[in-house]
Amino acid sequence: MTAAESGERMPHHGGSEHLADERLDAPVLESDLVYEGRVWNVRSDTVAYGGGEIVRQYVEHPGAAAVVVLDDAGRMLLIQQYRHPIRHRDWEIPAGLLDVDGETPIETARRELAEEVDLVADSWEPLVSIFTTPGGNDEIVHLFLARGLSAADAVHGREEEEADIELEWVPLDEVIAGILAGRLRNGIMMVGALAAAERLRGATTAESPA
Repeated sequence: MTAAESGERMPHHGGSEHLADERLDAPVLESDLVYEGRVWNVRSDTVAYGGGEIVRQYVEHPGAAAVVVLDDAGRMLLIQQYRHPIRHRDWEIPAGLLDVDGETPIETARRELAEEVDLVADSWEPLVSIFTTPGGNDEIVHLFLARGLSAADAVHGREEEEADIELEWVPLDEVIAGILAGRLRNGIMMVGALAAAERLRGATTAESPA
């Protein structure tokens, strides 16, 4: 019997630097497709856990890639578009689903940067990967930092919510101020801005003379 099945909590050893999310594949006794959607599905799983069985419904998500875009002046590119579930035109960063067979997350990020904002970048760095809503879906988003920007060879035709996307170049510290003031609430954008700021802070510290 595994720790998950018995409900036993395994101790963590070492300091906080050893903390890491732990993969645990609890036995799935039954899995039903509740709803098949155009982009993602809803599934209901019966799982052996804690000495009993639990039933959990969640959204099956293909995952996504997102891009923190910084220009030479240290400004971050934000895009605003309509999101129906929240009834807002929120400020986000370029992002897209991992829905092309054989495409890696960084290839998706490059494609979305060109398709959503007509840009290409010479410099790409992985930032972080995040579980967006682990209690409700299995989505993972891979975030990248893109710099060294230039115009894409072609302007991409955009439809539906993307047809009226607005772009804004904002100093990174002002983006973070907006996040902390509660004016900017998109979670992926928040993580990207804060991770990029920390990456730049670390690079500046490393370059400073002792």
